[in-house]
Amino acid sequence: MTQKAIELSGTIDAQRRLVLDDQLPVKGPARVRVIIILPDDEEIDESSWLRAAAANPAFEFLKDSAEDVYSVKDGRPFRDEG
Repeated sequence: MTQKAIELSGTIDAQRRLVLDDQLPVKGPARVRVIIILPDDEEIDESSWLRAAAANPAFEFLKDSAEDVYSVKDGRPFRDEG
């Protein structure tokens, strides 16, 4: 049996009901399986993630000069307009 995943966000209200932020992109009635992923009580901020990635030995290969395949002259500047 093939399964398809759809990711939507929502809120659990005071009556413990799940209220989705958007409508489901499928027609019903249909049985579904729901997996709820709750955020950790302690969110890790971006600077902590960056420090952990910089100290991770899995990225040691990036220090090899052979990995420097691009220069400042490659590509065009990206300006996020959103």
